[in-house]
Amino acid sequence: MARMHSRAKGKAKSVKPSKPSLSWVRYKPEEVEMLVVKLIKHERMSPSKAGLVLRDSYGIPSVKAICGKSITKIMEEKGLLPEIPEDLLALMKKYVRVRKHYDENKQDLSAKRGLQLTEAKIRRLVKYYRNSGRLPKDWKFSVKNVRLYTE
Repeated sequence: MARMHSRAKGKAKSVKPSKPSLSWVRYKPEEVEMLVVKLIKHERMSPSKAGLVLRDSYGIPSVKAICGKSITKIMEEKGLLPEIPEDLLALMKKYVRVRKHYDENKQDLSAKRGLQLTEAKIRRLVKYYRNSGRLPKDWKFSVKNVRLYTE
């Protein structure tokens, strides 16, 4: 499949094994869930950061393979899910950074293009999250909203 905003055809990367054997992991599913809750609630980590800490510090390669559910699903069950999803928040922060740069450098047309691409990604993601029920149906993307959420 082609890349989103370029004509490139693909991207080389490593792929996880289809059926990981987790016989060497010493944690039970309940313990992994407790670790996830501890990292999210007490350490105030994002789901992706918590996954990295679990992998690097605790030797847990995949929470989904052990527990049968993802970190965000565990967060949803425990009532720890943030109002705005992590990927959308990251795109909004990027939008603010590029917007600030573009406002200071009006002649930078590549920044203008980057702003347009980032805004398009945000709008597509908002549409997806509204349809899936993760965001309210009346939630709108605007520069004022972005600045409120990213501060």
